[in-house]
Amino acid sequence: MISINKIKYVQSLHTKKFRQKYDNFIAEGDKICYEIIKSEKLNIEAIFALPQWMEKYAAELRPFQSILTEVNESELKKISTLTTPNQVLMLVKQSSFELDLQSIRSDLSLYLDGIQDPGNMGTILRIADWFGIRFVFCSDTCVDVFNPKVVQATMGAFLRIQSKEIELKELIEATTPVYGALLEGENLFQTERSNHGIIVIGNEGRGISDEVRALINRPILIPPHGEGAESLNAAVATGIICAVFRN
Repeated sequence: MISINKIKYVQSLHTKKFRQKYDNFIAEGDKICYEIIKSEKLNIEAIFALPQWMEKYAAELRPFQSILTEVNESELKKISTLTTPNQVLMLVKQSSFELDLQSIRSDLSLYLDGIQDPGNMGTILRIADWFGIRFVFCSDTCVDVFNPKVVQATMGAFLRIQSKEIELKELIEATTPVYGALLEGENLFQTERSNHGIIVIGNEGRGISDEVRALINRPILIPPHGEGAESLNAAVATGIICAVFRN
């Protein structure tokens, strides 16, 4: 059984304020929770699972007996962020890392400026994971990367990506290539590209903010071949840019 106080505590983590207060987040579903257990990278605070899930992973769950709570479907629904809860919910401590600027500046990184849609954020993290981009930095206007919808959308990529909220100017020096998709940019497919630097992705509606735009020294453009669309989805644009840079 799960106590009323515990239910209220888990429900509070549906909001960013309390995720920041307690420094943890919610992960849900068979695939993601199993990946967390197997990764051994994150500190798990609590596991709430249906009996069939506990039976399925009995061997893997042996080290977690002290933090494991069996719940029924009604209880799981009360604490879940999903319309249809999927067998298990975990409370996990948020990961952090020390900035190694030399390592960051020697490879490609993403900087997200005001990405608001959780689906876009999760997809961008999956794209970064696919193309071996280890660092995804965010402005303070981005959706929280530990938002439950973002975690779901990453399909486990958040386990392998290091993300941090930080101002872009703290990451760059005079010689750092800072790419950004702008209408006045050079053709992405024809411009000279570096194997290191920071790629800026702007807000879904407003694009890149003036403050961040001022720091871009390598503007790029994904050239359109049609006449109807005004812009590309932020995650789609990220996928195209990363594919070209990693080609």
